[in-house]
Amino acid sequence: MSPRTDAPSFSIVSAVYDVAPYLDEFIGSIEAQTLAPERFEVIVVDDGSTDSSLARLRRWQAESAIRVQVLTQTNSGQGSARNLGLGHASGTWVTFTDPDDWVAEDYLERVSDFVDSSPDIDLMVTQFSIVHDATGEVRRHPLRSMFRDGDVPRRLNDGIDFFTGSAPAAFFRRDRLIDEDLRFDDRVRPNFEDGHFTARYLLGVPDPVVGFIGRARYHYRRRADGTSTLQRSLSDAGRYTSVLRYGYLDVLQRAVAQHGAVPAWLQALVIYDLSWFFSTDERYGAATAGRGAVADEFHSLLAEIVGHLEPSVVEGFRARPLKREWRYLLLHGYASDAWQEGQATVTGYDRRRELVRLSYYFTGAAPHERLQVKGVTVTPYAAKIRDVVSHGRVLLHERILWTSARASIRLQLDHRDVVLHPSEPDPVVRTLFPGKIQQADDRSRGIERPPGLTPEQHQLLDQASSRKTRRRFEGAWVLMDRIHDADDSGEHLFRHLRRERPDINAWFVLEKDTPDWRRLRKDGHGRRLVAFGSDQWKLLMLNCRHLVSSHADDAIVDPGELDFVDKPWRFTFLQHGVIKDDLSTWLNRKPIDLIVTSTVPELESIVADHTAYKATQVETVLTGLPRFDLLHRVGAEIGPERRDLLLVAPTWRNWLALPLINGTQRRGVPGPEFFESEFFQRWTAVLGDPRVAESCARHGLTIGFLPHPNLSEVLEGVDLPDHVRQLSFVGTDVRELFARAALLVTDYSSMAFNSAYIDRPVVYYQFDRERVLGGDHVGRTGYFDYERDGFGPVRATHDEVVAAILAALEHGPVPAAPYDARIAATFPVRDGRCCERVTEAILALDRKVPRAAAGRPLDRIGTAGG
Repeated sequence: MSPRTDAPSFSIVSAVYDVAPYLDEFIGSIEAQTLAPERFEVIVVDDGSTDSSLARLRRWQAESAIRVQVLTQTNSGQGSARNLGLGHASGTWVTFTDPDDWVAEDYLERVSDFVDSSPDIDLMVTQFSIVHDATGEVRRHPLRSMFRDGDVPRRLNDGIDFFTGSAPAAFFRRDRLIDEDLRFDDRVRPNFEDGHFTARYLLGVPDPVVGFIGRARYHYRRRADGTSTLQRSLSDAGRYTSVLRYGYLDVLQRAVAQHGAVPAWLQALVIYDLSWFFSTDERYGAATAGRGAVADEFHSLLAEIVGHLEPSVVEGFRARPLKREWRYLLLHGYASDAWQEGQATVTGYDRRRELVRLSYYFTGAAPHERLQVKGVTVTPYAAKIRDVVSHGRVLLHERILWTSARASIRLQLDHRDVVLHPSEPDPVVRTLFPGKIQQADDRSRGIERPPGLTPEQHQLLDQASSRKTRRRFEGAWVLMDRIHDADDSGEHLFRHLRRERPDINAWFVLEKDTPDWRRLRKDGHGRRLVAFGSDQWKLLMLNCRHLVSSHADDAIVDPGELDFVDKPWRFTFLQHGVIKDDLSTWLNRKPIDLIVTSTVPELESIVADHTAYKATQVETVLTGLPRFDLLHRVGAEIGPERRDLLLVAPTWRNWLALPLINGTQRRGVPGPEFFESEFFQRWTAVLGDPRVAESCARHGLTIGFLPHPNLSEVLEGVDLPDHVRQLSFVGTDVRELFARAALLVTDYSSMAFNSAYIDRPVVYYQFDRERVLGGDHVGRTGYFDYERDGFGPVRATHDEVVAAILAALEHGPVPAAPYDARIAATFPVRDGRCCERVTEAILALDRKVPRAAAGRPLDRIGTAGG
């Protein structure tokens, strides 16, 4: 088409790199705009794509009635591509829509209407919604509160409740961008490039006015394959260094240079962005780039950044929920002076045991503490000091106290009474929104049932409270392992209860028609089986007193189907194995009432002072795993002469497994790159080594390959050498496999504790030790040192591990020194009574603690007395 001479109102600039699968939806949304085509133009810059993106853009340019310019450059990054497109834009307003997203068909028309009604606006922002590619689920953006009042202009200098850092969903005045020569800074990678650009633009205006246009909808795609810039950023060291130095610190210093101080709206933008560092560190821990020397630089830069943040802004920030400890990290974590919180908060209430949990924070040395119950000075029922760790560094401490809830409580710190809050206090409120007013009114009128229930939910609650349902499920204990399989501690505790404690109303939950479902029905437990997700399951859970599982994934402990009601159950985490790594970032997020442990070092790693776990002696018991009872019995039955397996059982790798499918415990199947990985190549080399095969043949052993359940699907049916037998956790008596093993070869798996429990030898093959123990797998390195505490030799190369296997086979099917002594010290008591102890510990959750016990520490071995 011929070039247009009149200037359009809007220029859409889009940087394109390898997004061919998403371009049709992006292009379709632009073509569908209700605004007249002559009112806008599109400039797309292909940043050296290696897929068919450029060809699709060329075809769009040739076919469209819209003015579409296609520019190309060698791969130089998103910022560089946007800058090139900006140089070719001619519209009054410029926006930077991402090509893997899309917009509503009336998007530009809504923006145009707003411009007409507010011509003096400096910037316009549209409302984000987040669409998950895999499921199509639509979630509202965390900053949706910015749009609560509809389409309105706001003066940013009026407070801290409104700010913006988006470039794709924002419209900038092109003349100002050109006059100030404002460009994207490609040093700010892999994120905050938009926020840095937007903040610099707004700092150029003494009193910026931003239009928040809630009716103009921008749809941000959360890619299922995890390849978006934001999703990749966690593994990029630049997120922890360059973003802080050239992004946050740069705009804060510019603000001081231009205005003499940092505007509150800019502080709020930086706090919002920093909050994601805290939440991702809690969720992913050391499995990010923010560790080691990178973390050191991160902390150094963050110390500079927090120096620009005013306490009143940190205290009053509410655009995104900030945990109490996150605020304190910003306010006091980098200060040189010691600090203590002038208040303590009730963070837990155990109604059945009549205990209350208090906590307060401090830096530096712990304050002198005096706890009074009913006017008498007492020691807490249980207590600990938790280290609050952020990106590998202890920045704060939390003191946690359990005491009696049956009498008045006072707490003094350094001889001064502290304020006691019965619930988590709200952040400082400087703006009162309608939602808060409604909440206050609801509380005053005693509203308890959540509003907005559907007729189906009301019907479900009515049925759950009916006499018939309560007679069947009242006081129920729900036992589970995984949703889709069993044969772990949940099942074996269930069997123990049905056999030894018929007075307990025990049920087992499992996905229907799975192999384990059929097995349990065949074994005569069909009447006590309930299908996960079924209507009967919902009725059971709404009457459940105790949920007891060997797994703590969200699908089990917080099922989405019941998110409309408070959960009535107490959750006991039986564990899938013995904790040896620091899993605090994962477990601290779980609603756990009782954690089962199996060894004294494991227990101490959780409850001792200056660990990162929130759990204390109240929530943690030493009982042993229920499945250890059966393992103990089977292990004793199979003597050395019947041990006919070399069991090869590596664990999974976080970087090779796809994320959990939402609402399940299943994962997607990795692609062909899995078979090219070092993990696959190394382990298949061990399985196929002729020296191992010859030694096994000489000792009458079969090589059995038992991959972790998270990898079983991708490895099912893989070609193995003829002398190797493929094994699976499904449909197999795994305890018999461990009992028959003359040797276990593993890497980092807690399955080594299974072998040790029945005195079977172990060899560890850790070729990727630096990566796994450095944080790329799950959790941080914990108390367990494989060289010092392990149950067998630790080897890193193929030849070394083969030599260790051959030596172990020559020694025979029992542990050699010093590993036999380590095993004996780790498991001094192996009496077949784990199920009995766990049952008593769960029953104790329903017993009131005597008031006199408020001044006495809890027995370390747990309520069953060891």
